[in-house]
Amino acid sequence: MSQSVSNARNFSSLIQHYLNLPSTSSESTIRALEDCKFLAELNIEFISQALNTVNSTEIDDDSDGINDLLTLISATLTNQETCVEGLRLTDSASGVLDELLTPIGNGSKFYSTSLALFCDGWVPKGIRGKILSQIDLPFLENITTRGIFVVNQDGNGDFTTISDAVNAAANNTVSSDGYYVIYVTTGIYNEYVSIPKYKKYLMMIGDGIDQTVITGNRSVVDGWTTFNSATFAVVAQGFVAINITFQNTAGAIKHQAVALRNGADLSAFYTCRFEGYQDTLYTHSLRQFYRDCEIYGTIDYIFGNAAVVLQNCQIYSRKPLSGQFIAVTAQGRTDPNQNTGTSIQNCSIVAAEDLGSTKSYLGRPWKEYSRVVVMQSFIDGLIDPAGWSVWSGDFALSTLYYAEFDNRGAGSETSGRVTWPGFHVITATDAVAFTVSNFTQGDFWLPATGVPYVGGLM
Repeated sequence: MSQSVSNARNFSSLIQHYLNLPSTSSESTIRALEDCKFLAELNIEFISQALNTVNSTEIDDDSDGINDLLTLISATLTNQETCVEGLRLTDSASGVLDELLTPIGNGSKFYSTSLALFCDGWVPKGIRGKILSQIDLPFLENITTRGIFVVNQDGNGDFTTISDAVNAAANNTVSSDGYYVIYVTTGIYNEYVSIPKYKKYLMMIGDGIDQTVITGNRSVVDGWTTFNSATFAVVAQGFVAINITFQNTAGAIKHQAVALRNGADLSAFYTCRFEGYQDTLYTHSLRQFYRDCEIYGTIDYIFGNAAVVLQNCQIYSRKPLSGQFIAVTAQGRTDPNQNTGTSIQNCSIVAAEDLGSTKSYLGRPWKEYSRVVVMQSFIDGLIDPAGWSVWSGDFALSTLYYAEFDNRGAGSETSGRVTWPGFHVITATDAVAFTVSNFTQGDFWLPATGVPYVGGLM
């Protein structure tokens, strides 16, 4: 783990070196390298925090911190992969990517080894199997606030832009300080909002998904990386959003174009809408929860490598470009020890009004250990009887984990599903590991948000 920290620091310096070179003149290459720099600095922080905890803490069979550390170390691998993806999608960065592949690969090996050693060496044997099934976590205190500030475009508030309200929030607060609440009144906010890592425990409340709209149109076709195409991006722990629409209006023709990118641990979205086409909702990393939300998209429109549960959500597939098919999910787990995956519980997977007869699937394996569970949900007839699609040939078909449990609707019949080694029709005994309480340790942090949730099976 110590070598992982050193590697992350060296890699951050190497990226800065490339950014300083006169030859690095392409704007798209600079953007991709800036993503890598940002992600490397997150990895320094995550691994340092994990290392300090391991060095200073006695192994405790009841330690809730085990889940926290597993989440942080898992995220370092996701950050590495995101750096590579950004460079790979940037044509002008191909030479830089070739030169960086070795240091990136070395870093991934350090992080993967650290993760394996942590799981097999530091976690007590008695609880090693409980990482995903621990339910007796303490509840946080009731919601408290440390200020309510109003964003109103007509000037009758504390701020006229969301970004100004975010900038005014105190830095590096803790959960016991309460939430800095930003009330965003009715309006269409054409701004790109970023919640940096030091703006912790913000709660953003709108007037409703049809009333408060945050919109942008960045896309990969227009020179942005997928990572920085997001209209709204958050990495600060404890973020909560309620009654807001997040849009990317670039359209299907612009390919990857993110409405919301979320890399915030212990984050929750309640009664929100996410509108886009390809890559709408980027559940990038760490622990996340979505309740009573609406998600619209075409290809891979719920993607990323967080430990995320979507509960009671409406998932709408809309019309893609001619010749394309629908894949609802593209989950990005790259290591079998990562505690990540996408859990879809008691949701409705249906067609938007414009979909037509486009071939549709629940997901496809973006990365080798892709993990998606669809349970207790309504799956309409838009989903092909096979259920799931390949990414390329037989890639990941034996290492992925795709599972279905207790679903209903015309598209839920499993008799015609794919016969891949990694596909499973599971029982309640297996499904409970992917509930809010177990998969995201939600009982520990969700009560403080005020967002309703069901911790177990329904």
